Amino acid sequence: MLDLVIRNGLICDGSGAPAYRGDVGVRDGRIVAVGEVSGEARETVDAGGRVIAPGFIDPHTHYDAQLVWDGLAQPSLEHGVTTVMPGNCSLSLAPLRAEHRDLLGATFRKIEEMPKNAFDAGLTWTWESFADYLAAIRAGLGVNVAPLVGHSLVRLWVMGLDARERAATDAEIAEMQRLLAECLDAGAVGMSGSWVDIDHELRPVPARLAEPKELDALCATLGEKGGILQIVPEFWDADLLCARIDLLADLSRKHRIATTFSPLFDSNAAPELVGIALDRVRLQTAHGARVVPQMQTRPIDLSFDLGAPMSTFATLPGWWAMTLLPHAEKLAQLSDPERRAALAAEMDHFMMPIGLQIDFADSYVKRMGKPDPALIGRRVGDIAAERGCHIAEAIIDIALADDLATSFGLDAIGHNDDAKIATMLADPLIGIGAGDGGAHVTNFATYGDTGYLFSRYVRGFDAMPLETAVRKLTHDVAQLWGLRQRGLLRPGYAADVVVFDAETIDRGPEIPVEDLPADGFRYIRRARGIDRVFVNGALAYSQDAGYAPARAGVIAERIAA
Repeated sequence: MLDLVIRNGLICDGSGAPAYRGDVGVRDGRIVAVGEVSGEARETVDAGGRVIAPGFIDPHTHYDAQLVWDGLAQPSLEHGVTTVMPGNCSLSLAPLRAEHRDLLGATFRKIEEMPKNAFDAGLTWTWESFADYLAAIRAGLGVNVAPLVGHSLVRLWVMGLDARERAATDAEIAEMQRLLAECLDAGAVGMSGSWVDIDHELRPVPARLAEPKELDALCATLGEKGGILQIVPEFWDADLLCARIDLLADLSRKHRIATTFSPLFDSNAAPELVGIALDRVRLQTAHGARVVPQMQTRPIDLSFDLGAPMSTFATLPGWWAMTLLPHAEKLAQLSDPERRAALAAEMDHFMMPIGLQIDFADSYVKRMGKPDPALIGRRVGDIAAERGCHIAEAIIDIALADDLATSFGLDAIGHNDDAKIATMLADPLIGIGAGDGGAHVTNFATYGDTGYLFSRYVRGFDAMPLETAVRKLTHDVAQLWGLRQRGLLRPGYAADVVVFDAETIDRGPEIPVEDLPADGFRYIRRARGIDRVFVNGALAYSQDAGYAPARAGVIAERIAA
């Protein structure tokens, strides 16, 4: 007898082949039949003609901390995501010695922008090794996790605080190789690095201090074990990005590994960059390398406030220093005329480090602790003009009157040329990723990138057929990351299944919630058009009943080298 049969659906099996009407049979968490399924089952679900597809796989998340208190990775699961990859951008929560917890916490909060109160309240540190971290989250998993180990963490474990200061010795590199192998054996699917990130002290993360021989040696270990390399390049500069693509290609060929970089997005400040980068990827692919860019589906929206440190101000030293102050000192500085004048002058020379063209005058009052109908939704430039003051002063005054609880929004400031993005996403060289789920939670809501792919680029721009979009979110990711028996509806594969309405699937509007530990605030998006989500054969989410009590997620296995 089968455990589950999902009948009467439009099967998109993840391969990209034409969809067809059929059923899916499940036993013991595995798919046993696809197409016409006969026999009895303990549970039968009528798909009602909706799409039956493999569960979506999100290759770029920062759920490392959230998984400690929320094994469902909410709300990604309700958007059809059944497997997440945390540990990106050179940062994971293990391996980590106890004496370095505060340092990592500050670094993680700076780069991934999680509220400090939530991060500190939600983490109960019970581990040091990578294996022990996985053990700490395994029992509560409602989604599958395919974790990366962060290069910065490997360096910090081996070198201590010297990892932030210098290149590694040959002996230290050898120890890093041993440690990386240990993490891969424990369940990591690869290693993540970064060539761009800076920590809370505006210093390069440890991974950036690695010399070429160190990265080469670690890639040799990845090759021996069958792991992937993920890295963040200088994605705003075409020349630098092409140089990094060439380096990744060399590492890929030499060590026979897959490499991926994230993100690749269309910047208003460098409109030709994506085309140039894709030409270079195409060239290196033709020469046998495996280098896959990850591209997000959504335009870049941004929220910021003055109550917490945010990367928005990373290139404004005065603003950054101010956001690090205790609340009372921050209020005092923002009320001081000389300090306000200096902050206003600094804002006049603002440039985002990722090359986006941002004008703070275009920001608007998005959210307030004490809502003021006369301000909500209004453009800051218009408010400043009415008050006869500098834009910076308008932002400061609005924030001060609200005890710094005001959130300001900047919508569609990059990656917003839909026709151009549609062509890029359809390119077979492009992987769908860079979602950043679990990170930047007070800046923007990334959740729903999957639904947005269907609503905007399948239905809206007809950039790709339904089957291709499903393949990009499932089989393509599983193949690149080497996930064993995931990403397809095939007998023997894990029963990660999403049932959705192709005509209505979408992301909902961005909404503020206080569902993090210590009543921490974040933005999320609720799913639309997702009927049911199954993880390893167990119902994890339904549109009617919400999240189910089952915890059937596992640490996903990778295919050995």
